[in-house]
This record gives sequence, C-alpha cells and structure tokens, in this order.
Amino acid sequence: MARETESEEAALPPMLSKEEETEAAFWRLKRASDEWREDRVKRVLAQEGESPLRTLGGVLYVSACVLFDGLILTEIPVRMGKTTFSWLLMTVLLVLIIKYQRDYYGIWFDVDTDKIDFSQP
Repeated sequence: MARETESEEAALPPMLSKEEETEAAFWRLKRASDEWREDRVKRVLAQEGESPLRTLGGVLYVSACVLFDGLILTEIPVRMGKTTFSWLLMTVLLVLIIKYQRDYYGIWFDVDTDKIDFSQP
C-alpha cells in the first residue's frame, strides 16, 4: 500500500504554492503587456513619416466603411420584412464585407513596423 502511494505522488507534477502561481501569472501578464506596448510604440513611430493626407485617408476610409456597414447593410432586413433569412443574409454579407474592408485597409494604409528594432542600442 505504501509503495502505491509513493509512486502516485512521484507521478504527479510538482505543485506550486499560491505565491509562486501569483508571481508566474504576473510575469506572463507583464510579458504580454510589454509585447503589446512595443508593437503600439512601433506603429506610432512608423506613422511619424506618414503624410497628413494618408492619415486623413485612413480615417475617412474607416468612417465610410462603418457608415456602409451600419446604414446600407441594415437595409437588407428592413426591406425583406425582418425575416430570419434576411438577418442571416445580412450577417453573412457583413462578415464577408468586413473581411474585404480589412484586407484593403491593410493594403492601402498599413504601416511597416519591420524596420524598427528596439533590441539594438
């Protein structure tokens, strides 16, 4: 009996104390936060050389996309009598259109952050 208990305890992974779990969770969150912050800083630095017209174009493009998605596509259920099929059709079209809008935004307005490297002094 005692041998079975010892072998079961040896097979279990080592347990962390509450303090060790808390510290490990803190460092995971800090690493994720640091990566997000570094990416954000790179995007801001990459936009410094961007012309104001390109920045304004991006804002106008996003605004036009939101207006189209919110005003034009919602007409589908209104015109079709608010049936389940009309809502389903609108949802499918909305997903497809948003995918294409994101793709085109990436092509036209995305900034290149590959040239910025913080690891070099």
